[in-house]
Amino acid sequence: MDDVLLAWAPVLSARPVVAGHLWHSAAGRGGGFGGSALPPAASGSYGGPMENLEQEPITPRLDLIILDCPDAMELATFYSGLMRWPLEDGSDGDWATLAPPRGGITPENPDGEAALAFQRIDDYQRPTWPGGSHPQQIHLDLSVPDIDAAEPQVLALGATVHEHQPSTSGSFRVYTDPAGHPFCLIRGA
Repeated sequence: MDDVLLAWAPVLSARPVVAGHLWHSAAGRGGGFGGSALPPAASGSYGGPMENLEQEPITPRLDLIILDCPDAMELATFYSGLMRWPLEDGSDGDWATLAPPRGGITPENPDGEAALAFQRIDDYQRPTWPGGSHPQQIHLDLSVPDIDAAEPQVLALGATVHEHQPSTSGSFRVYTDPAGHPFCLIRGA
């Protein structure tokens, strides 16, 4: 079982819960996965019992985060301007990918970073948050040294400040991108 814990170490060392933050990460607080220290797949309760625990575990790496949207190029252009990541060749209105600073993960670049991509969906509907008929399924937290100083650039690129701001300490602020996905600027490094 120690091998399984080691394989899940990146998940279990996730950012601690931030009181009042709209998306909690309870992993690492002992009980983040329904009272278990392990996610369901590792504990065997999600898809059957685990076998071959003596075998060297394979630890997946996050390769690509994909956001659905009505126009992939438009949303990629927004995030490219925001994060200063270049648009990969071949991107268009149906599919667009941004290259992270050290490049994406490839056989030639196994130490690369997760990339951000966008795919056009014909019947795309803007997420609603908090609650609503089309709740958000994912959000991005982007670290900045000073939220107030970063906000004018975010707004100039096409983001809007979300009307619901759950942070009482000012440690994060919620925005929506041009396709309506909530994202946060987090006061960090």
